[in-house]
Parts: sequence; structure tokens; C-alpha cells
Amino acid sequence: MPEHIAQTKSHGLVEVLDRVLDKGLVIAGDIKINLANVELLTIQVRLLVCSIDKAEQIGLNWWRYDPRLTGVVASPFASAGDSVESRLARIERRLDALVAPSQSGHPHPPRTGAEPSSTE
Repeated sequence: MPEHIAQTKSHGLVEVLDRVLDKGLVIAGDIKINLANVELLTIQVRLLVCSIDKAEQIGLNWWRYDPRLTGVVASPFASAGDSVESRLARIERRLDALVAPSQSGHPHPPRTGAEPSSTE
């Protein structure tokens, strides 16, 4: 008899878990800590439990691009097919464009280091 009850409970748990993963489950809550009617801390908790297929259906697929999970370290500044040389050339063009207007108004180029003192 105890074996029959244990099988029913595990079967029920499997059905509940299957339904939760298929449909999804959202748990939301706020934890607030007040002292003398002064709010000291608020923690907002939002939890979504669903299958990977359901997550992709609703537009959640962050695990595909997370470098800690994929092993691929991607720069947030790099785009598809962007080589280091082309990125460097683009950065140098932007730097030249920024420096050119500042040099046109001043006869001397900007200082990059300390000048020798007049007492030497």
C-alpha cells in the first residue's frame, strides 16, 4: 500500500512540474523593512519559472549570448564581421574628428605631459 501512495505523489508532482514548465509560473513580491515609519530597505523579487522553449517563445534567450555560459567572450562594442583593424581605424577617425575642431581654435596642440619648470 505505501508503494501505491508514493507512486501517486510522484506522478502528481511530475504533472504539476510539467504544467508549470509548459505554461510558466511568475512569482512576484516585495519585501519592505520599515523602522518608525521610515522605509529602510525595499527588495523587489520577480521570478519566472518556465521551460527553455516557453522562454524563447516570450522572447527570453539571454543564455545564448552570456559569455559565462557559452564560453565565447564577446565585446559589447564589436559587431558581426568587425575586425580589430577596422575598429581601430574607426576609432582613429573619430579621434581625429574630435581633435581637429579643438586645434583650429588654438595655435598650440593640446599638452600631453608636464612641461619643464623655468627654474632648471
